[in-house]
Amino acid sequence: MKTHLKNPSLLSVLIATLSLTLVGRMMAQTFTTLHSFEAVDTNGVNSDGVLPNSLVLPGNTLYGTASYGGSWGNGTIFALNTDGTGFKTLYAFSLTSTGGTNSDGASPNNLILSDNNSNGNLYGTTYIGGNAYGTVFRVSTNGILTSLYSFTGGNDGIFPSGLVQGSDGNFYGTTATLIDAGTLPDSPGTVFRISTNGVLTSLSSLANNNVGFRNGNRLVQGNDGNLYGTTPRGGTNSSGTVFKISTNGVLTTLYSFTGGTDGANPTARLVQGIDGNFYGTTPSGGNTNLNNGYGYGTVFKISTNGTLTTLHSFTGTDGSGSGGLVQASDGSFYGTTPGGGAYTNQYGEGYGTVFKISTSGVPTSLYSFGSVQDTNGFPLDGANPCAELVQGRDGNFYGTTSTGGAGRAGTVFRLTIVPPPQLAIIPTKANIVLTWRTNATEYTLQLTTNLISPVWTTNSAVPVVVNGLNTVTNPISGRQQFFRLKQVTHALL
Repeated sequence: MKTHLKNPSLLSVLIATLSLTLVGRMMAQTFTTLHSFEAVDTNGVNSDGVLPNSLVLPGNTLYGTASYGGSWGNGTIFALNTDGTGFKTLYAFSLTSTGGTNSDGASPNNLILSDNNSNGNLYGTTYIGGNAYGTVFRVSTNGILTSLYSFTGGNDGIFPSGLVQGSDGNFYGTTATLIDAGTLPDSPGTVFRISTNGVLTSLSSLANNNVGFRNGNRLVQGNDGNLYGTTPRGGTNSSGTVFKISTNGVLTTLYSFTGGTDGANPTARLVQGIDGNFYGTTPSGGNTNLNNGYGYGTVFKISTNGTLTTLHSFTGTDGSGSGGLVQASDGSFYGTTPGGGAYTNQYGEGYGTVFKISTSGVPTSLYSFGSVQDTNGFPLDGANPCAELVQGRDGNFYGTTSTGGAGRAGTVFRLTIVPPPQLAIIPTKANIVLTWRTNATEYTLQLTTNLISPVWTTNSAVPVVVNGLNTVTNPISGRQQFFRLKQVTHALL
């Protein structure tokens, strides 16, 4: 930012620049643990859940699922205000009956909103339960749950993933592939459609189209009306695929991962960017010179006609593995990795990270879990985030960790990204007044007299707070000066 002095008697030419070189270190941010799940409460049971795995945010209240725990041990649906208050268990999935099934399901995952939440309902799936092979359910925000469908293990599939609501009002999802599964029924994996009143239609078999093996992943509906998804196995190279399928069941494989620099075994859903391309992650592959030849995973971009570009290969220090992405209001994508980062356990395994990446592939590490530990080295800020982040109306990001926290059963957290401060320069007759906002606590004011071969020095005057702004007053020096705010460097431990 260049400032031109209107007073011609002033000989100083002042330029304020903002130095924010962030590769390899953290951006300014504020991390807050909103809730720590308790592995066992004072009564010897877990009431709030274990292993939280998803969040949705229709307003100022977060809703989520935990895969296990609760009154019966089969998982919970919970609610929590964005300020960390008001946690409550909306629903605890029931105790398995003598016959080996529980009609409401068990191990819930991936809540979604419906109809912009105008009817107050959320929808989701349970991985098991019902007829033993999973369910689709509807739950109101006051905790009234209705089971819409129980998978039978036949042509309808087994072990459903999460849902997406299509523009036609129906929900779409996938089921797992299991072949020669022993006591479990063989299942090719399916893409299905289910109406809001529970009528299910199988649209396509994944295995018969050379895509899919093991669990299917969540779908996303593109601007063209087709559904797009990934499979962690299958394809030409048995390393997973990207596919599209029409709402009437015509399936096309767009890309088969090689397991090399393009990545392997995608497990998170795709997200369509404002540029029309889809963005996603893989938990392995990438730079296969690392991690014993498996790589630490990638972030990729793929067009609707199947042209894939690897945007970033994780190195372990900046993350390992991958969760889903969300495109934020600033146009960049934000995501989590369940491993890697700056802090590791006794086995050298990282606790996970939160990262940002631009559409051109420029990564920024935002937070490494494990930065707050108890005396035994246990991560009090949480560990191993797997679910997608959600961005609130307040601009903050909210997410879950599957383990860690004070209760050692996972957390809900908030991450506030502190925007770069703007340095303002106000010339007077005798002085130059420089101001920036007070919450930019990790910046120092520096100056130089030469931009060709600059030697930056810390400004000698100490900032004082005037009208809510950090303020420095320098006398006119009679020569050109250049100013910048420099972010403090933090060593990675």
